[in-house]
Amino acid sequence: MHVPDGFINAPTSAVTGVVAAGAVAVSLRGARRELDERTAPLAGLVAAFIFAVQMLNFPVAAGTSGHLLGGALAAILVGPYTGVLCVSVVLLMQGILFADGGLTALGVNITDMAIVTTVVAYALFRGLVKVLPRTRRSVTVASFVAALLSVPAAALAFTFLYWIGGTTDVAIGKVATAMIGVHVLIGVGEAAITALTVGAVVAVRPDLVYGARGLGQRLKLRVNGELVDAPSDTGPAPAPVAARSHRKVWITGLVASLVLAGFVSFYASADPDGLEKVASDKGIDEKAEEHANADSPLADYGVEDIADARVSGGLAGVIGVGVTVVAGSAVFWAVRRRRNDDTSPSSTETTV
Repeated sequence: MHVPDGFINAPTSAVTGVVAAGAVAVSLRGARRELDERTAPLAGLVAAFIFAVQMLNFPVAAGTSGHLLGGALAAILVGPYTGVLCVSVVLLMQGILFADGGLTALGVNITDMAIVTTVVAYALFRGLVKVLPRTRRSVTVASFVAALLSVPAAALAFTFLYWIGGTTDVAIGKVATAMIGVHVLIGVGEAAITALTVGAVVAVRPDLVYGARGLGQRLKLRVNGELVDAPSDTGPAPAPVAARSHRKVWITGLVASLVLAGFVSFYASADPDGLEKVASDKGIDEKAEEHANADSPLADYGVEDIADARVSGGLAGVIGVGVTVVAGSAVFWAVRRRRNDDTSPSSTETTV
């Protein structure tokens, strides 16, 4: 759903740019509360993983493919404010280095793919977690539903923006029907990827999943050969194991991202994604403009002057993962450091 330059007119693009900048500013402040010793080391990795999985277009219908948006996954793993920043970092890297998503449309893309997906997904996730049994399986189920619905929500948001500032005269009802219809199918893929990823992390390190906090199981006692919940007056349940090193999880996630982007991406579907297909079928791409960075050495996810498509695409994917994890980690390290400065003893001293 990367919107190129020329789809949305300049005034609407400018307004969404202001909205995106405001949301990023709010998220930078909100992320200070989310980025602790558990989430801070992983936030940059989450951004890199989203970049890698977005390269894996999967078929959803005849001649149409889809890919992960990532807002739900990021929000559940590291928190909604940090999630907005994760997806925004990915979109910025894609636009600048890979000519994917217009630069004048960056505000549109952040608003649609980072803000809408994250807010909708996390609101649904928290609502579901409150009504479902307090188990790890419920976290996975809630992740699936939240991710599934976040994608058509983003499609609806794009339709609204196109209704306001679209550059071609197309019946908005036809655009809405086509966009929402195909993105419901893409949402199934998004939900599966999100649920599998969240479920895998919850299974081995639930303390690292932001959305799973407070869902620790109560202490169990064996009575007459059966496990039962301990009475509440026996003391609090054991605290999550947060002291263990994040290094193993971080290395495993980075290796998985490199393999997905550097090797598996070669086998991704070559069909146009949902937005590209709808734009072509409905004629809303008539005024699409060439990307300002179309001559980038990494444009279209290939390395310039490397003839072998497999090597070119794989190397571009590896470079993208590396740049994204470095850029994301730098942002989140700075935010985390700012939190430490705000809560340091010297910052809380008062003068008389």
